[in-house]
Amino acid sequence: MDKKKDLTYYLPKYFDTELKCNANFSENTIISYKYTFISLLQFISEKLKKKIQNITLSDFNKAMIEEYLINLETEKCNSISTRNQRLAAIKSFFNYLANEDLKYINISNGISAIKSKKNIDNTIKYLSKVGIKGILSLPNTSTNIGVRDLAILTLLYDSASRVDELISLKCCDIDFIKKTVNLYGKGKKQRVVPLISSTIKIIEKYMQIYNLSENSTELLFFNSRNEKLTRMGINYIIEKYVKIAKENNPIEYQIKVSPHTFRHSKAMHLLESGVNLIYIRDFLGHSSITTTEIYAKTNPEIKRKAIEKHSENLSKKIHYSEKEKQDLLSWLKQDLK
Repeated sequence: MDKKKDLTYYLPKYFDTELKCNANFSENTIISYKYTFISLLQFISEKLKKKIQNITLSDFNKAMIEEYLINLETEKCNSISTRNQRLAAIKSFFNYLANEDLKYINISNGISAIKSKKNIDNTIKYLSKVGIKGILSLPNTSTNIGVRDLAILTLLYDSASRVDELISLKCCDIDFIKKTVNLYGKGKKQRVVPLISSTIKIIEKYMQIYNLSENSTELLFFNSRNEKLTRMGINYIIEKYVKIAKENNPIEYQIKVSPHTFRHSKAMHLLESGVNLIYIRDFLGHSSITTTEIYAKTNPEIKRKAIEKHSENLSKKIHYSEKEKQDLLSWLKQDLK
């Protein structure tokens, strides 16, 4: 086998050229794919008692990948959704490999034949309005950090932004006159999202405290070292307040709350308020209405309202005259004797 063109050649090329340049994958997706291969290589290393740097493409086959997937579920306790995401990343690489060199077509076909598992729980996890308000009430706005945390959490919910969209925001992306925020989503697609007045006021206060200019191209949010916030940083902020909120009201916080929970919650609350799915699709930056419809399918309140609405015609109120009422009462009394 040509050592110059083995795993150490194709894998970096796949990430740097195929995913970044050709497929135009988002940074977040690329990170997820990289984590998949770190996890997979660690598994193969332990399985074959081989150092990671010595693993070659000949060590990969359908059986090995299937064992890895089983390990994810049984040993790592990963969800079916995570298992399927890892499999998708592996399939993507080996499809790329087969296109680069036909000698890898058999291994690619074998791995492509591995089926994704049906995810039993497709429900979207979200917080109620009470749950969101509970978290937003906690930051101490008498401190600079508290004001910053409130601005982050409020904007995360009100804009329904993805965490990567939020941490990449620049000061000039907030339009204080139009009360909007410019978000740059997957595939570098831009969308303009409206913000409520109270959110604008919170951001204004935050920017005044941190001496940020409205027209500046500086990052809107940053850490104590004036560096760009990370996903872990946002997660830390959320977990800090969710822990307190859960102690105050454990019933409201029975799900694991992540940055994406704020996005799901906003979408659900818009839906419950009667906002059309088309507008919600544009608000979230979905490319297809089909993706947005998942919210309607998993929201019990929407289902209840729909059932009640369509049941009204089947259960019209029966109106009785006074004589009919008296006759009916007399019949009931007689029947009960």
